[in-house]
Amino acid sequence: MQNPWQRALSRFFRSSSGKAGLFIVGFFVLAALLAPLLAPYDPGKDRNLRQRLKPPSIEHVMGTDELGRDIFVRVWHGARISLRVGMVAVGLALVLGTLLGLFAGYFGGRVDMLISWLIDILLAFPSILLAIAIVAVIGPSITNAMIAVGVVQIPVFARLMRSMVLSLKETEFVAAARALGAGHGRVIFRHVLPNGLSPLIVQATLSIATAILDAAGLGFLGLGAQPPAPEWGVMIARGFQYFTRAPWISLFPGLAIMLAVLGFNLLGDGLRDALDPRAAR
Repeated sequence: MQNPWQRALSRFFRSSSGKAGLFIVGFFVLAALLAPLLAPYDPGKDRNLRQRLKPPSIEHVMGTDELGRDIFVRVWHGARISLRVGMVAVGLALVLGTLLGLFAGYFGGRVDMLISWLIDILLAFPSILLAIAIVAVIGPSITNAMIAVGVVQIPVFARLMRSMVLSLKETEFVAAARALGAGHGRVIFRHVLPNGLSPLIVQATLSIATAILDAAGLGFLGLGAQPPAPEWGVMIARGFQYFTRAPWISLFPGLAIMLAVLGFNLLGDGLRDALDPRAAR
């Protein structure tokens, strides 16, 4: 007899969107990991003015930019930056948002009111505008972009975890743990949290797609990664002024963003279907 996780895995691999998303995400992750080995790259030294603004060809599959840099190599290495930003930012939001949601839902009362008030303040601002404001205050850099994108994602996980805790803390197994003398910490982290992980996993996957978009937006505005870093948003911004003459400079980084976001969204849809307890066996 299969356990719940085996059944979820079986449902996932029956999902066409899930398998497509896993393939796309796996491709980007593998390419990012192998980039330093297969195509070592130093963005500070990569330029050849004799090859500037060359269209796609056999020699340069995606063409070259205004400094003669190969777009394909830069897009390839840009995957490392964008995936790192997405995963670190979502990891930060996942940890902080989950803790806030756990405490708000479990303890209720003033704790819930204070945390909900904080979350409502964050939700009062459009996420990208809040991220821009945070980076503008602490300074433009890739690290600060990660922090900003992570902060704006916190309310998503906090509200999701809070709603899960409100239903889980009234269940019989939680009441039994309390009756046996389990403290608040044990009840929260050994009984409530493990039973609320499924929606968090799905949301984390979907949030990585949003984080990649937000990071690219900050890079486009000059508030994220700084040139000559081969970040996709920075590459689109650099190619914007040459768009009528050399559209490939912005086109291929934009396609990379689209594929990465599509992959994580499809993967999230597949995980949601697989981890939904109401899904058919």
